[in-house]
Amino acid sequence: MMRRFRFEDEIYSSLYCVPMAVRRKLDRLGVKIGLKQWQALGRGERLAVCHLPADSGEEAEALKLFIREAVQSHSGEEPKTIPEAERLAADPPGEPPAALVQNLSAIGVAFDRGAWMRLDSDQRYALLKLGGGKETSHNLKAAVAEFLDAR
Repeated sequence: MMRRFRFEDEIYSSLYCVPMAVRRKLDRLGVKIGLKQWQALGRGERLAVCHLPADSGEEAEALKLFIREAVQSHSGEEPKTIPEAERLAADPPGEPPAALVQNLSAIGVAFDRGAWMRLDSDQRYALLKLGGGKETSHNLKAAVAEFLDAR
């Protein structure tokens, strides 16, 4: 079963873009699928990537092979391999990164270590992807509202 966030509700029916839980799974696998590559996949293939497990080494290797073959058959290109540092980023740090705290402050959200610790690792990953860089996503406010109001 795939983790679903309310701030992404509109994408689940068509899977026109990669859901956050799948982005995390891909990061852990070390695979980068571009939006055009994702959209070229059939709906069944996108659902398979969303729902197939990748917990054991054997499952991860099988899913990477499936992704590589599916993407290549539709786009003629192989998905990119991401560097080890990016793979490690799939598991968020124990402290909220300064860039995330600063970006949240810029949108009027006071966020500290206590708030970070109350989030689960999927929520932390989502916040990092949405607001941990130089630019923030339009979904950052909705995700923060969902995660902090859910407590």
